[in-house]
Amino acid sequence: MKNRRKKLTLTTMSLAALTLAACSSEDAGGAEEALEAQETFIFARGGDAVSLDPAEVTDTESENVSQSILETLTTFEEGTTEVAPMLATDWEVSEDGLTYTFELREDVLFHDGTEFTAEDVVYNFERWAAGDADSFPMYGNVFGGFEGDESHDFASVEAIDENTVEFNLTKTQPTFLKDLALTPFSISSPEAIEEFGAEYGSNPVGTGPFIFGEWQRNDRIVLNAFEDYWLEDHPKVSQVIFRTIPENSARLNSLLSGEVDMINGVDPENYETIEENPDLKLLSRPPLNIGYLGLTVTREPFDNPLVRRALNHAVDKEAMIEAFFGGQAIPAKNPIPPAVAGYNDELEPYPFDPEKAKELLAEAGYPDGFEMELYAMPVARPYMPDAGRVAEYLQSSFADIGVTAEIVTFEWATYLEKAKNGEADAFLLGWTGTNGDADDFIYSLWHGENIGSLNSTQYDNPELNAILEEARTITDQEQRNELYREAQEIMHEDAPIIPLVHASPALAAKENVIGFDPHPTGRVITTTIDFEE
Repeated sequence: MKNRRKKLTLTTMSLAALTLAACSSEDAGGAEEALEAQETFIFARGGDAVSLDPAEVTDTESENVSQSILETLTTFEEGTTEVAPMLATDWEVSEDGLTYTFELREDVLFHDGTEFTAEDVVYNFERWAAGDADSFPMYGNVFGGFEGDESHDFASVEAIDENTVEFNLTKTQPTFLKDLALTPFSISSPEAIEEFGAEYGSNPVGTGPFIFGEWQRNDRIVLNAFEDYWLEDHPKVSQVIFRTIPENSARLNSLLSGEVDMINGVDPENYETIEENPDLKLLSRPPLNIGYLGLTVTREPFDNPLVRRALNHAVDKEAMIEAFFGGQAIPAKNPIPPAVAGYNDELEPYPFDPEKAKELLAEAGYPDGFEMELYAMPVARPYMPDAGRVAEYLQSSFADIGVTAEIVTFEWATYLEKAKNGEADAFLLGWTGTNGDADDFIYSLWHGENIGSLNSTQYDNPELNAILEEARTITDQEQRNELYREAQEIMHEDAPIIPLVHASPALAAKENVIGFDPHPTGRVITTTIDFEE
């Protein structure tokens, strides 16, 4: 691989054009000033990352750290899922929708000093395409499989010149520009991938505002400002630390004591305490998510749709939200939130009806109920700040219809692995929309080809699969919306999940923290975070 090391002269770029955060370059201090000030921003979250190569994983904790180190070709506007430039500055689409030509940002360095070019984009996409569902789960899900698969979306990815890359698709993909903004498709340094091999996930090298420093597992990840970052006068702080503090109350105490600057997973009963504290502020993300109880349909008795429907009737979602979400959520009836195009508002939710639930259980052959395991997440998630308490509520609800649920939990990475492998009877999980499209929810989580990766319910319905595949070939949004409405009808009848909530995830921060965008996708962008004097 050729050596492409050279020093860059940074040029002034408009933050409005790049939409990285709310503050403008005019009122921002220089990168040198931030470095001299040695300011450190500390973000505390409930779980540790699994890998810092985001292509390898599907969890938000990993992605939220990676977003400070690695960058994608496109990104999202502040506060929305509208596409904006990132490493690509401009693009053209052919009339047939099969060829995308991207102009790349010039004078960009990787953290190892090598220059970013079109060849690096090709290298990364070829690396992912040569993998499989175990190595790069999101790539296969989003881009129709891998190299050699008939359904693979790419005919070719070619470097036209040093700063131009061309993607040739085998079929239209209406969400392609949004898909390129997803964190798993961040561009890594090829030299670093070659150097670290299987250990690259613990040694990431990108073009982002911060360089990987150290990782003390289940404690902290330390990132240091990249002095040669391509966006002039950024980042604003010299260091970012992601702390792992599993308990919500312990995280809040760390914020109250001044030990950390921002936390996620705030318990609803603490909202008022935070809002009344003049040194703190409460931040809220728009509800682009779903929190649900997955029912593993390959395990008895959850292979019987009557049982799955019975459990849906057993849950009083309004009472659950009032008790555990502080009013910062709405009850879910569909697998996508109302803000997503194609949401089927005509479907009636399963009413809370324990007697109906008992009737269905008896019809299914379980008049005296049954015993089950209920997996409870060990970490706070944006769609569910306290899964343990939600699990206890579900346990009580199921007991009322004769079902005995034993709550179990595991360390986060183990929890995800066991759920993915279909080892759980039922499990609490959720999804925060990454690109604002129904495909990102329903195809990712419940298409049959994603069993063993994102589809932990092991649900495989040929009729649903066909509808989701057709929606990926259509560019007319209203036609796609109609297909997704049909998909929700199928899932409502089959009930592979109990849709629980669409939450407005809350974060808390010190009052002087500025430049943070509480984006609906749940991403944590640190480029413009600063402290007000």
